[in-house]
Amino acid sequence: MRAHLFLISLMLSSAACSDEAAYAEKAGVERSASGELTQAAQGPAEPHRTEEETERYQFAYSWPAAAAAIPGLAAYLQKDSERMFAGLRKEADQDWKGGTGEDWTPRQHSASKDWQVVTDIPGYLSLSGEMATYSGGAHGMYGVQSLVWDRAAGEAVRGIDLFRSPVALEQGLGRRLCETLNAEREERRGTKIEADSQGLFDGCPGLDEATVLIGSANGKTFDRIGIYFGPYVAGSYAEGAYELDFPVSPGVVDAVKPQYADAFSVKS
Repeated sequence: MRAHLFLISLMLSSAACSDEAAYAEKAGVERSASGELTQAAQGPAEPHRTEEETERYQFAYSWPAAAAAIPGLAAYLQKDSERMFAGLRKEADQDWKGGTGEDWTPRQHSASKDWQVVTDIPGYLSLSGEMATYSGGAHGMYGVQSLVWDRAAGEAVRGIDLFRSPVALEQGLGRRLCETLNAEREERRGTKIEADSQGLFDGCPGLDEATVLIGSANGKTFDRIGIYFGPYVAGSYAEGAYELDFPVSPGVVDAVKPQYADAFSVKS
């Protein structure tokens, strides 16, 4: 069944108090002691999912209840959903226009993004967004995005933005990053990677090519780091993505920006 897309659009601006008040009245939200808009007492937030399918395209976008409970974050994700959908529809329409009068029919395009909670700690909600696209080629593409909602600031940042720079985090992780990646590569490929190898996908990619996911084992602070290398970054498409997990070390804490330092702790 085809779903109707975007019946209600959350156009909440975190910079405009009047818009927040209007949203609160319509959506049934209230302010917490910190000033953040939250769900009112009439009931818990529900997960959100939007789907639409036509001959030309298939679209899906979702986020969990924890994100829906924060109106500013829900509005941010809604806008991202709208941008993603507009791009998909434009690309599909162009493909179909190009096929007019030809002896071939374009393939159905698709785009999807599914946000899930990585961790929810005081002051921050960390999410991972699994995304996939297909535009008619030999295969589609997929990947993961990172989003950390700063409750005090009322803004979304990428996981890597909690650190002084990608290079600073690389230095904080040290040799563990490349050693762990190469161990995974060798297991998948069945061959050893020599330290001086110049082969394609044998080097250690920089974290500016990775997605950095921020996690927690103690439920109070960020004490785990996930590093995601998508297809064609650390290996061929056939090898798939590489997902590495590290405990937060003193070196990692040193790489954190000062304004986020209190949110991190060394994994014991």
